[in-house]
Amino acid sequence: MRQNEVSAIFIFMLAVIKTGGKQYLAAPGQKIKVEKLNVPEGGSILFDEVLLVADGDTVDVGMPRVAGARVEAKVLRQGRARKVIVFKYRPKARWRKKKGHRQHYTEVEIGSVISGQRQL
Repeated sequence: MRQNEVSAIFIFMLAVIKTGGKQYLAAPGQKIKVEKLNVPEGGSILFDEVLLVADGDTVDVGMPRVAGARVEAKVLRQGRARKVIVFKYRPKARWRKKKGHRQHYTEVEIGSVISGQRQL
């Protein structure tokens, strides 16, 4: 066996969820940062807008959502991202504007992916 070959076959379960106008790839046990949600730390949240569910070689694609599918997650913390500097400059006019922005986010840990028929 070569060094870069995988010795075991892994069945990977994942889902694509939509929250805050963005799409996220979520797998059980994974931690992701999503747009700020009004849920306290330690609380749980249910994402019911699931666009795709994959379990090994079975893929369910929703049009636009997978019927009956949902993703359960636990809120780990509320936070703010690193500062992004917005700097505007007009040459030869002595005009400069500097502004900073820190986006709020919620870090969640994906608990389980529940398909329309089975729990993954």
